[in-house]
Amino acid sequence: MNRQRSFIGFIVAGAIALLVIAIASFYWFFGKSPANLIGSTSQPGAAIFVSKLSPVMVSLLANPDRLQALEREEELSKLKTSLFAKSGIDYKQDIQPWLGDEITLAITTLDIDRDLENGQQPGYLLALATKQPEKSREFVELLFSKRALAGANLAVEQYKGVKLISDNSQPEQDLLAGAVVGEGFVLFANDPKVLRDAINNVQAPDLNLTSSPEYQKASKELPKGGLAVAFLNLPIVAKWQGLELPEELYNSQIISLALNPKGLLAETTFLTSSEIVSPSAPLSKPVGALQYIPASVGLAISGSNLSNLGDSDLAKLWRQATATIYGSEDVVSRLAKPLADIQKRWGINLPEDIFSWVQGEYAIALLPEKEQTTPHWIFVVEKSEGVEQGVARLDAIASSNGLSINPLNIDKQKISAWTELITATKKSDAKEGASLSIETKVRGLHTTFGNYEIFTSDLETMNEILTVKDNSIIDNPDFKESIAAIPRPNQGYIYLDWRKSQNLLERQVPILKLVEILGKPFFNNLRSLTVSSYGTEARSLKGGVFFKLHNS
Repeated sequence: MNRQRSFIGFIVAGAIALLVIAIASFYWFFGKSPANLIGSTSQPGAAIFVSKLSPVMVSLLANPDRLQALEREEELSKLKTSLFAKSGIDYKQDIQPWLGDEITLAITTLDIDRDLENGQQPGYLLALATKQPEKSREFVELLFSKRALAGANLAVEQYKGVKLISDNSQPEQDLLAGAVVGEGFVLFANDPKVLRDAINNVQAPDLNLTSSPEYQKASKELPKGGLAVAFLNLPIVAKWQGLELPEELYNSQIISLALNPKGLLAETTFLTSSEIVSPSAPLSKPVGALQYIPASVGLAISGSNLSNLGDSDLAKLWRQATATIYGSEDVVSRLAKPLADIQKRWGINLPEDIFSWVQGEYAIALLPEKEQTTPHWIFVVEKSEGVEQGVARLDAIASSNGLSINPLNIDKQKISAWTELITATKKSDAKEGASLSIETKVRGLHTTFGNYEIFTSDLETMNEILTVKDNSIIDNPDFKESIAAIPRPNQGYIYLDWRKSQNLLERQVPILKLVEILGKPFFNNLRSLTVSSYGTEARSLKGGVFFKLHNS
């Protein structure tokens, strides 16, 4: 029997650690302060059961019943009901009395029996903290007795002082092994060997995750009171996916999730044995270029110094992450299709023709239009050495592509427009037929305003920037609250207004629609998200994502 497949049913129980994390983000929508919902500890105690060669471990550090505010929407009740529907277990009666403040799910090994001939069979371990060991032992006995009544053959063994119960399941049932270890945890796994290994890890501390120098260093980055934490051993994750990474810079990653009075903050730290090369000096405040980005923006990216972005460790992280997740770097072209289209249309190379001379502040923005598949864009760059020559080079590229450089004025502001003459057909009366006319099409504009050079895709966007006062993204309350949650100094921000950018993102990343269906409650309440990189450790790259939700 394929044990990886057979454990899928029970793995739903472990998925509570992930589902509750998503549900928790709506806690404050129902009238209670999120400040009361914090983790009981900053580190998962179940790490002592997990091998230091484990590819991934995810932990919820709060009891699910602390999310009682969700009961009015019945999300948590439905989850509990569906979780144990087939087992005959009643959550409130059989589990609630003893369940503690931690639920940890881990992939402990890539192959339980280490036999390549029968395929890869990962080991799964679910650890539930218990506050009443005797009641939790009663639960384990009850669970397996019900499985025996359903046709499973039970096996009981004593291993290093711990009673292990497992079953030789019928094909239609899930293979399961369970035990209560000491006074602290109830363990379940998809094979008795996984439980035996977990017990060995406790009794030989140099085997478990807490003895890993990478994990020890990563744990120091965890904030106090985090609601959840995940640790990934990146090279082993890649091996699990059967991938050969073209560039392996980062060894491990730790992610923490914490509630904030204004939303949800997910912080992550990537660890490496190499020195980190920052793409630019850290910023203590938002760049001035943002004053020219309208509040109606769907996506805004800001920071300083694009000239060495391609060689930075942030870029190397992107290449390693996309290769690990997708198996190739082709995803870059899918996610950055608008930029690829611009390069193709203009015959330019963004790193060489633009990024190379941007050494000061910059801001890039997209303003989605419901009627158009291609969003309007804005690019603002601070005047510095090389900018004037860079602008002249872009004018030359436009001219070589058959565009004319024409001057015009908007509210007495001198503008340079890249224009193209095109023919248009006009309907006439039936006798004369159609007639042709010549129209001027604007393909882009730029102007010098204050200490910045501003580029836009169209005349309307340039006019909005120059004539609408006190309506920039800096004045947007959502943006101000979002960046206030991000530590400073930092490397700048990526700000996404979810409602305005949703259609655009779905077109570029079709799989996002499926993700939205699976996480419907979260995406229905998502207002915006803000990403930033910060931290000054020499061998780590730290950043965060702040999710601002409705009514937060």
